[in-house]
Amino acid sequence: MAVLGFFSAVRAAPWLWRRAAAGLPGHCPGKGYTVGPAQSPPTFGFLLDIDGVLVRGHRVIPAAVEAFRRLVNAQGQLRVPVVFVTNAGNILQRGKAQELSALLGFKVEPDQVILSHSPMKLFSQYHGKRMLVSGQGPLVENTRALGFENVVTVDELRMAFPVLDMVDLQRRPKTTPLPRSDFPAIEGVLLLGEPVRWETSLQLIMDVLLSNGNPGTGLATAPYPHLPVLASNMDLLWMAEARMPRFGHGTFLLCLETIYRKVTGNELRYEGLMGKPSILTYQYAEDLIRQQAERRGWAAPIQKLYAVGDNPMSDVYGANLFHQYLQMVKHDGAEELGADGLWKQRPSATQSCSSILVCTGVYSPKTPGSTEPAQGEEPPFHGHRDFSFSPKLMEASHIVNDVDEAVQLVFHKEGWAS
Repeated sequence: MAVLGFFSAVRAAPWLWRRAAAGLPGHCPGKGYTVGPAQSPPTFGFLLDIDGVLVRGHRVIPAAVEAFRRLVNAQGQLRVPVVFVTNAGNILQRGKAQELSALLGFKVEPDQVILSHSPMKLFSQYHGKRMLVSGQGPLVENTRALGFENVVTVDELRMAFPVLDMVDLQRRPKTTPLPRSDFPAIEGVLLLGEPVRWETSLQLIMDVLLSNGNPGTGLATAPYPHLPVLASNMDLLWMAEARMPRFGHGTFLLCLETIYRKVTGNELRYEGLMGKPSILTYQYAEDLIRQQAERRGWAAPIQKLYAVGDNPMSDVYGANLFHQYLQMVKHDGAEELGADGLWKQRPSATQSCSSILVCTGVYSPKTPGSTEPAQGEEPPFHGHRDFSFSPKLMEASHIVNDVDEAVQLVFHKEGWAS
């Protein structure tokens, strides 16, 4: 697919749990760091995941509070640029910023938060089209904030065509409504996050794709290629208060892809996949880091990014993929990727993106001292179908206990006092 460029060419290999690339042991060791004097202005920034790193469900992880005591100065301002990069999307950007502000004890601005669907702002060629949107929460407000001017929710489509939603017996119409011919055709599909009623969303999205946007009619042969589909948040699993991971939007996408292939014999195609581990999301985050540094008057370019996360497939894979991309651009002079040529960054000063894996969320070592599978064991690959995979992309630069330890590690590496 276009947004992944050359990274989509290689087929996925089995998921291998490995020790950290920096030679750290596979378990989460406690670390104490001796730090040098503070430096100013900063030449590095943080990309922080939220769920499993800063919070578990609605509860703040204590280490996150400690981490921000180091990151925030006496005036309540960040000492280094920080962007929060989450694959959540069923909330408004300003709502997530307010939530983080209350939990972390300092003012988080909305433009410091990247939701999984934030890069959809770049797909302006679809903003004027009539799009079906799936997800939950403030869907219409979110899509309008992204630039989409004409959206239809799954619930609105179900109300227009009641006979399409037949799984729940209680919601089946008691009488057969008259066919509608006044409903404008749908021109594309937006998948912003996991919906509440999966069976309804799966059925109606399939109806739209199979009917070329006219679900009240139907076609003898399903069109292919189908209508454009944009999706965000590919996480198969995520960590909340429960002891075991919960289904994420990646699980919903897997269901949709499987149904579409089974019904049509073809693969569901995406015009864009956003959220970690998409390179486009990291480009977007890099640009916000740069803007944040400029607003603070930090003249030195931000050359290093440290991405802290709990999910090896989205956080570690994404950071390493972006680092690989930065090296390719730097050494080979490759053209910078964008959303199918929609967005070109200004020349980047960023030279590296290091991945730091914490043990407070999805990732949890099986036994102390090792993250390797037992001999002959082959853990499943939890990444999305359209992402190429190599074992090295799963190797975190560092493995630490929590986000506070991650901040201490970075400050130590950069010679900063914590």
